[in-house]
Amino acid sequence: MKLTLVLFSLVLIRPIFSQQFRPSRKLVSVHENKVEKITEDSLHSTFLITIPHKVLLHYHKIHTENIVVLSGKALMKLGSDTLKIQKGDQITIPKGTIHEIIRVISRKPLRVYSIQSPKFDGTDRYFVEP
Repeated sequence: MKLTLVLFSLVLIRPIFSQQFRPSRKLVSVHENKVEKITEDSLHSTFLITIPHKVLLHYHKIHTENIVVLSGKALMKLGSDTLKIQKGDQITIPKGTIHEIIRVISRKPLRVYSIQSPKFDGTDRYFVEP
């Protein structure tokens, strides 16, 4: 009886603590860049972004963004610094920090995961004149 009760409670409790994500792969174009939503909940949004040339200078008032470079190379402006980014790099962009991909410097487009927290609906992007 105890074993049955334990197994039954594990079946009921497990879905509360785990979640399987199936990418929606909703494709959105932002300028010439391709943005695919991978996952989201109230605390984050994860996107796969393909950048053939550049991302315009902007910032987010309430979002922190984490970038993981999957392929390609680019020059990136982060605050007052200019960085050369490439496959394997991880960049944290605190809220309020201006940033841009100045230009992709590889033959193939830059591909990154962009993880935004909290959930990102696209409205917290403020473009800045260079």
